[in-house]
Amino acid sequence: MKNKDKTYKLPNWKRAVIKVGSALIAPENDSTSMKYILAIANFINECMKNDKEIILVSSGAAASGRAMQTNIPKNVPVSIPRKQAFAALGQIQMMQKWNALFDVPCAQILITHDDINNRRRFVNAKNAMKELLKLKALPIVNENDTVAVQELKVGDNDNMAAHVANIVEADLLIICSDIDGLYTKNPKKYNDAEKIHIVDQINDEIRAMAGISDNPVATGGMQTKIEAAEKAVTRGIDTIIINGTKQETFIEMLKGNQPGTLFKKYSNPKAAKKHWIENGIKCEGILYVDSGAKNAIIQKSASLLPSGLNGIEGDFFQGDAVKIIYKDEGKELEIGKGIVQYSSSELEKIKGKHSEEIESILGFFSCKSIIHRDDMVVKK
Repeated sequence: MKNKDKTYKLPNWKRAVIKVGSALIAPENDSTSMKYILAIANFINECMKNDKEIILVSSGAAASGRAMQTNIPKNVPVSIPRKQAFAALGQIQMMQKWNALFDVPCAQILITHDDINNRRRFVNAKNAMKELLKLKALPIVNENDTVAVQELKVGDNDNMAAHVANIVEADLLIICSDIDGLYTKNPKKYNDAEKIHIVDQINDEIRAMAGISDNPVATGGMQTKIEAAEKAVTRGIDTIIINGTKQETFIEMLKGNQPGTLFKKYSNPKAAKKHWIENGIKCEGILYVDSGAKNAIIQKSASLLPSGLNGIEGDFFQGDAVKIIYKDEGKELEIGKGIVQYSSSELEKIKGKHSEEIESILGFFSCKSIIHRDDMVVKK
């Protein structure tokens, strides 16, 4: 933070995901604009001319759709179904704006967290996007807001971009914001806020610096950008938060310079499946384990056996993800997360039992472990 005049370099990259949010696409809060996206499009065109591969994650459909409805008053809260209708109306408008700015074919991809949650659909999305890159096309990804209700909440496309970066195995995730990067405080409110140029590891101190977005059309603030960065760096993807409102930002990046905050990728990234379990699939329940199971999982990376299970919460099925929790004098310690081999109703019958008893109790046998260690992510 002391080297204010120092030039920081971007890491080498071949494939990048660029996330552009509503604050850049609809800066006036009620309609889409070319004000900022022209410079972003020029940057993407230049990168692709130099044989770089780009995937664009774009917000703005709902803002575009709302702008078409001139009879609806501005800045009036609307229902989730109305937001979904706006998104459906605006999706075509948004794509037309982007398509007119590029020298290559554009492809629209609409996905939801359910597509990420389902391993088969996750792989299908990966295959489709990689094939589009082979065709020298520009995939433009957006949350399918017409059918996704919960995902319209805070964090939508920041985290979506991190998932897309993982899906396409990107080298770099670029998150466009309306400030120059991560600061020690909110630079719009505090004059003594200092910019952090490099983040080697995302910890509680870094997370505490995140604030809430003041922009009424944005669905996420710095907090969700750090969440997205954490998802990416743990998978071995460098992540940069930049100011997308400044043309010079993209000029510097074309020179190979790093004008924002770089979150450096971890040197020992998680394997693809483990990363998907941790970040891509939602928990449907909780398994409570005893001290023996807790120690075996944490210290020996062991599988979870039915003998170590003493409580179940939730209604889930084989193949769902669950949290693994140990209770100690009323306090709950989250040990990890994993994919179960038996349903909640089946686990109620075999909890505390030995693996050899499973078949006689249930009448069938799937696996001697409730969660195999290969299907488990442990919190250290």
